[in-house]
Amino acid sequence: MKSYLKTIVVALVAVALLRALVSLLQGGYEVGEMMDAYRGVAVYYNGTPSSQSHGRHYNVDDYYYGQKWQCVEFVKRFYADALGHRMPDGWGHAKDFFDRRLRQGAFNERRGLLQFNNGGNVPPEPNDIVVFQDTGLGHVAVVTRVDESEVELIQQNVPEASREMYRLINDNTVYLLEGSRKAAGWMRKRGD
Repeated sequence: MKSYLKTIVVALVAVALLRALVSLLQGGYEVGEMMDAYRGVAVYYNGTPSSQSHGRHYNVDDYYYGQKWQCVEFVKRFYADALGHRMPDGWGHAKDFFDRRLRQGAFNERRGLLQFNNGGNVPPEPNDIVVFQDTGLGHVAVVTRVDESEVELIQQNVPEASREMYRLINDNTVYLLEGSRKAAGWMRKRGD
């Protein structure tokens, strides 16, 4: 009987330690827990692997934000809730936001936003969506701050921190964003 109880206690301790280790590796967040916010819009923890889905997320008017706690969901929720902008075509992966066929500064009808190339003549501004097409499904983030040499991004569905700094290079009115990923460009509302 003692041996049996000892085995149970060891197993319970092992499970508790494993849970603590997983929580530590996840930055201490549980899936769906708020980890940051910008302009009153929360960033939620998605867990690992980052490809997992937690169901579709709609607002009270049935506007589709995206798959819960993915990067696209945060960007669409931010634009709808903080900026009052609903994308005409809300479907697609992050990489689908940016249309490389459009010229610099053109209007992207699918998203209802102006689009600017990384390495073009227009710098990013706060609230812009930065689009990365350098991985299978891509990634999107929102600009929170811009100064002469740096841009801060806020993003959802990244295992590290929700904020990340990128270097901004201005070379004779050519603006290049450099960081841990290669940005295709940025998008913004007209008049912002």
